[in-house]
Amino acid sequence: MQPLRQLRLAALNIDGVLLNDTFSPVIHGFVTSRGGSYDGEVERGIFSQPRAVAALAMGRAAGVDWTADKVLEVYFEERAAHLERHPLHVLPGVAELLHRLRGLGLRTVCYGGLDKGHFDHYLGHLAHLFDGPGYVSTDSFRPGVHEIAVDVFGLDHGQALFVDDVARVAEAAFGLGASFIGHPSPFEHGFQGQQMREAGVRHLVGSLDEIDEELLRAVDAEAADAAGATDAAGVAGAERGARTYV
Repeated sequence: MQPLRQLRLAALNIDGVLLNDTFSPVIHGFVTSRGGSYDGEVERGIFSQPRAVAALAMGRAAGVDWTADKVLEVYFEERAAHLERHPLHVLPGVAELLHRLRGLGLRTVCYGGLDKGHFDHYLGHLAHLFDGPGYVSTDSFRPGVHEIAVDVFGLDHGQALFVDDVARVAEAAFGLGASFIGHPSPFEHGFQGQQMREAGVRHLVGSLDEIDEELLRAVDAEAADAAGATDAAGVAGAERGARTYV
């Protein structure tokens, strides 16, 4: 099999990509059940933010004057009730995607805002298909594109591909030169697909099966072309800087 040209790592978000989305409906319900209005700006202020920041934004949107700890306490109580009715589960195609990524020579890692116990509980049976720490909790440095690519794996940003359900992560990836595939939630009141398109995300999928070899090679080719253009610009700049005039 022909190796990829540029990509070396695939970083996969846990909730909403590898597991079903149980955050959007609970956040929406937390806000609207208390008389708050829910729109794209509300989502932008909450999604892929550090937990304390998201809690305060959620409280403001709901119209409650609570501390972050109080918001989180009530939110997780409501999420637990939601999970009794709509259990968390591994989405179809996860194992196949991991094998596909590794078959193309990519290292793989999972990341998300909860602690590693969340990963161990739901994806521990697939832990052997992940590299490095297996799971990176990004709560203290969300969205975590730089930290995962550079600090954890020692790569350039342009060698990493992120698959996420939140547009904020796409914006961070593009700002650093990393690749991105969007997997927005199908939640009917969500805005992430729209925000991804507005951010210029070219590759949006509705299922993990759509992240096939053809798409991965296309994303890799884009990353390689971008890296080549950057290198060429750097060489040209160096040559101009080194030029002497007599």
